[in-house]
Amino acid sequence: MRILITADELAGELHTRSDIRVLDVRWKLGGPPGRAEYRAGHIPGAAYVDLDTELAGAGVAADGRHPLPTRPALQAAARRWGLRGGDTVVVYDDLGSMSAARAWWLLRHAGVRDVLLLDGALAAWRAAGLPVSVGEETIAPGTITLAHDVPPVLDADAAARLARTGVLLDARAAERYRGDTEPVDPRAGHIPGAISAPTVDNLTIDGHFRPAAELRARFEALGLTMESAVGVYCGSGVTAAHEAAALTIAGFEPALYPGSWSQWSNLPGRPVATGGSAG
Repeated sequence: MRILITADELAGELHTRSDIRVLDVRWKLGGPPGRAEYRAGHIPGAAYVDLDTELAGAGVAADGRHPLPTRPALQAAARRWGLRGGDTVVVYDDLGSMSAARAWWLLRHAGVRDVLLLDGALAAWRAAGLPVSVGEETIAPGTITLAHDVPPVLDADAAARLARTGVLLDARAAERYRGDTEPVDPRAGHIPGAISAPTVDNLTIDGHFRPAAELRARFEALGLTMESAVGVYCGSGVTAAHEAAALTIAGFEPALYPGSWSQWSNLPGRPVATGGSAG
């Protein structure tokens, strides 16, 4: 399964194909939204995607900060982005694919056949000397119909169970896993039994995904085998999708816990582990 596309490959395909749709998913925890950055310079033809309102639904604290959008809401957004059946969709951001992976994961599990991450993100496009456009794009409405299959997701009970019976990876920074600090959520620490696997370790120093063999070695060192049942969570289910992409590149089949720590830490009955061990 193809997951990544290089800047040069994308530039070439944009010149030769009419079925490429590019999505700009710039976002930062705590905001502001990335539309101003999009207007200041984006890949020509790209549609802007608002992660908080289009790649997440609304809910109470016990649902987590970024609950999954409903399928009708995601389909309406995808049509606003100009997606049609059979399109190849390329998603990017300026965070090493940390936010773009949310769009990759959602669309891939909504039946879009070919969804690719721009490897190296917008920085790679700029480094290649490729052009950017400013302002807003006029996007013709799309006609795509998304599938209604249930993606491989975990709820809190399933995440707790997997931490005991399989491998549950925590994709947050190590200091949040240990409980040294918690800048966003009400309790610090991690799900008991989860293993620390920060997403930053999926990338090279220049923001590209590590080769598949290196990623496989990384996850095997954390205890995975090709037969392992594996799940992943983060703060609110955004960067967990990046870890899911890295696991998929490495040949694993991960499930994602969308509620992640933002849900778990808002559920009073859920235990919390701290320190560097799984607990």
